[in-house]
Amino acid sequence: MKLSHLAISGLVLGLLGTGPAQAEALPQICTEQSDYSHHRLDSDQVDNLCQVFKGKVVLVVNTASRCGYTEQYDDLEKLYARYKDKGLLVVGFPSNDFANQEPGDEKSIKDFCRLTYGVQFPMYGKTRVKGGDADPIYLALAKAAGEAPAWNFHKYLLDPQGRLIGSYKSRVEPLGEQITRAIESAL
Repeated sequence: MKLSHLAISGLVLGLLGTGPAQAEALPQICTEQSDYSHHRLDSDQVDNLCQVFKGKVVLVVNTASRCGYTEQYDDLEKLYARYKDKGLLVVGFPSNDFANQEPGDEKSIKDFCRLTYGVQFPMYGKTRVKGGDADPIYLALAKAAGEAPAWNFHKYLLDPQGRLIGSYKSRVEPLGEQITRAIESAL
């Protein structure tokens, strides 16, 4: 089994604890200069994501309503409900970048997420997540992780200081041990 450098670093930090020297080596996504502004799904409300993320462990996920992984919405919502009071924030970014699997408008996406999966975690507007025209937050995440999403439901995990501590491919289950252990270590 191959592990990326980031995964090995995360595993080591999770086992040893993140001391000041190790924490400084983690790729920084949110800094005082970062302004990743994005509007909420089907809303005029615009958030500076780093302000929203500040002090929280954040799982960033690119989503799609017509994907084989769409059922992960259910586990993402369960994960959010389980850990939100301890400081976890799950955020979804619908994207139509992969096989036209998120073709709807924002209202239909919001309705689908709420009515089908009871999604309560924050969802943001449709977003480009790959390529040179990807949203700036996704460009930063891909650069820090050394990988952009290759499909829907790719997950990035940030610590409370806005540093990238994990990158998980679509097939990695939100409630699986790999992600829950990383979240618990970061909380």
